[in-house]
Amino acid sequence: MQCGWSLLGPLQWIRYVNKQVKVKAGKDEEHRGWLLTVDPVSASLVLVNFLDQDVGGGRASVQAQDVGGGRASVQVVMGHAVQEVQVLQEADQETTERLQSSFLPPRSRPLAPEQLHQRRAGVRRWLEQNRVPVQEDGEELLVAGALTITAPYGPEDCCSSNQIILDRVQRLIQSQPAEPPIHSTAPPNHSAALPADQPIQRLIQSHTAPPADQSERSSCD
Repeated sequence: MQCGWSLLGPLQWIRYVNKQVKVKAGKDEEHRGWLLTVDPVSASLVLVNFLDQDVGGGRASVQAQDVGGGRASVQVVMGHAVQEVQVLQEADQETTERLQSSFLPPRSRPLAPEQLHQRRAGVRRWLEQNRVPVQEDGEELLVAGALTITAPYGPEDCCSSNQIILDRVQRLIQSQPAEPPIHSTAPPNHSAALPADQPIQRLIQSHTAPPADQSERSSCD
C-alpha cells in the first residue's frame, strides 16, 4: 500500500510496473488493472485490463482497443488524483510478455527473396542516378566504401561510422520514388533526383579520400 504517490518519483514507481494494482483516486473511486507505465512528469498511471476484466470509473480516461491478439481496455488515472496504490498481484511470465508486447507496432512482414532483389536493385539505381558510387557486396550495398545498406534496404538499414554521410544517404533513400510491383510492366519512376545544397558524391569523397601531403595542400609557398 502506498500513499503520496506523486511524491515517490520514478525509482519507486517502476517497482509497481507489470503488477496488478488497485488505485484509489477519490472518496468512492477505485481502479484496478495491470500497471503498464507511469508518466514521469504528471505521475499518471496507465492501467491495462485484458479481455473482460472490470475497470473502475471516475477520473480515468478509458479506451478499448485490440492489443496482443485480444481485446483490452486502457485507462489513464491522473497522478494528482491518486490517493493510494496497492499491489494485488505479481504478473506471471505470460502476462508480463503480453504487457510488454501488446502496444508495440506490428512487425513488418518479411519480404520474399525476389522482392528483396527488386528492392536492392531499385535502391542501387536510385543512388547511381544521384551519382553516388555504390556496388553490391553479396546481399549488401556498399556506398563509397564508407557505408553499408543491408536488407530490406530502408533508411534504418544504413550503417556508417560517418554521421554526415549516414544522414545524407538516409535522406536520399527516403526521397526514393516508389518502385512498381514486381510483376508490373510499368518502368520505375526515377525522374526526380534529390535536391541537395551540396552534391552527395562530393561529400562522400571529402570524407573518404586520404589526406593530401603538405606539399599538395599548400601551393602558395
